[in-house]
Amino acid sequence: MTRSSVDTDVLRSTSPARPVTLPADAGWWRTAVIYQVYVRSFADGNGDGIGDLAGVRSRLGYLKSLGVDALWFTPWYPSPLADGGYDVQDYRGIDPRFGTLEEAEQLIAEALELGIRTIVDIVPNHVSDQHEWFRQALAAGPGSAERERFWFRPGRGADGAGIPTNWVSSFQGETWTRTQNPDGSPGEWYLHLFTPEQPDLNWNHPDVRREHEDVLRFWFDRGVAGVRIDSAALPVKDPSLPDLPVGTAPTVGHPHIDRDELHDIYRSWRAVADEYDGERVLVGEVWLEDAERFARYLRPGEMHTAFNFGFMSQPWSAQAMRASITRTLAEHAPVGAPATWVLSNHDVTRPATRYGQADSSFAFDRKRFGTATDSALGTRRARAAALLVAALPGSLYIYQGDELGLPEVELPLEVIEDPMHFRSGGVDPGRDGCRVPLPWAGGSSPYGFGGTPWLPQPADWAALTVDAQELDPQSTLNLYRAAIARRRETADFAGSDLEWLELGADVLAFRRGDGTVSITNLGPVPVPLPAHHEVLLASAPLDGVLPPDATAWLALRAPRERSPRETP
Repeated sequence: MTRSSVDTDVLRSTSPARPVTLPADAGWWRTAVIYQVYVRSFADGNGDGIGDLAGVRSRLGYLKSLGVDALWFTPWYPSPLADGGYDVQDYRGIDPRFGTLEEAEQLIAEALELGIRTIVDIVPNHVSDQHEWFRQALAAGPGSAERERFWFRPGRGADGAGIPTNWVSSFQGETWTRTQNPDGSPGEWYLHLFTPEQPDLNWNHPDVRREHEDVLRFWFDRGVAGVRIDSAALPVKDPSLPDLPVGTAPTVGHPHIDRDELHDIYRSWRAVADEYDGERVLVGEVWLEDAERFARYLRPGEMHTAFNFGFMSQPWSAQAMRASITRTLAEHAPVGAPATWVLSNHDVTRPATRYGQADSSFAFDRKRFGTATDSALGTRRARAAALLVAALPGSLYIYQGDELGLPEVELPLEVIEDPMHFRSGGVDPGRDGCRVPLPWAGGSSPYGFGGTPWLPQPADWAALTVDAQELDPQSTLNLYRAAIARRRETADFAGSDLEWLELGADVLAFRRGDGTVSITNLGPVPVPLPAHHEVLLASAPLDGVLPPDATAWLALRAPRERSPRETP
């Protein structure tokens, strides 16, 4: 995203003469299985130890065999990697460590030939401090037009040494960094809700709005089926930059979260998406406590779907999970949007580890080194949870490696790169533990990944490789494959209905459609299975009962009778 001067013209980059046409599958995103690719750790095609697009292209057959409908790529753009790629330097390029724009176009096309769509990450709240706009802003100085694209402000006090607001960073610490004038004296401050290397954009500026709409077209022209919008509730700020009240922050009228002006932005993005065939989708990273305000982002003409962080953070508890599922479905229903279900992502402790901990819920501020986990228990629960979410109505997200049952890795201090670790004063182990490169084959590192991995892999991952699990019918990989296939071929899973069944306080049981039931036992004792004529799939062996920490899908003996008001 570069400009030679500050103006109001939309910057255009070279796009294909003929935009890529996508299949006209109406509503494909409503029930899609979407696989998250963290490129740096997926597969290394050139042997330098860093995952790349060549590695992804070489593994498209694997992704096809898994059965996914789309791939979501975390940022693959040029970046200094101050925050794992979410500090974007140029939205119209590919980081040279990953490959080239031509390779990205080939990857999008090759995946599409296999029936797999592509979703890319857009980060509207901020850019890299190496982005051309920000470098121009620093060079231009106070009061310049270049600085108006960001939030530059003088500091408080006679000497300007006080930060302009008391806002708190999403990565802990302060949200303002002071610049230096050409003569070496302290200058203005600039806003960054994340790291200092990620200056926030000013969405009141027309350049910012037009530039992002053009970036959408750039990737839609290349065949991208959708965009995932990072930190979607953050980009707009109250231009008066008020302090947060002491104590509890406001839920409505917050100076930089969930501002009403955001909806105008996303309506304009939706209009851009609707210019294209094949239903190009907007997926928001929206984490709000207020159900009604959350649903506003999913109204007709705005986003298609939004991530369901509420369920992902729940502990291993039937009561907590049921409440989260019920709330999720209820808040989506008024706007007709499908729910999304996800157990983890590139920011969250992997379920095979998290579910084995005494506190099996998730919160960023509670992550600590040395937290004990029962790996066998965590693995059983992660397998059960995978079947549970796959049976729920809506779309399903899978973070790379969860289909292998990979655990979180506690890394040596000297290899950690994640800024959350450093900004916590070293207390938080950060997010790199779920970003360790995948094991594909072999008995030792790099396990077929490529060159020496940029993060070290554990010495005991041989049994977790793709090759090893493909030979084991009971492996987590084969469980995921079977679940995705059953989900697609079972007619009862196609709708949006869900009817709770009461089988005990520690049991999550529900019926989908006429005769398919999912039962998860979250308690300490086995649970009798209801009358059925077929076990469709189970996360653990069954012997007439469902053991603890397990899920089973059953086909009932007789379909239920419909009420006169129900339609077939």
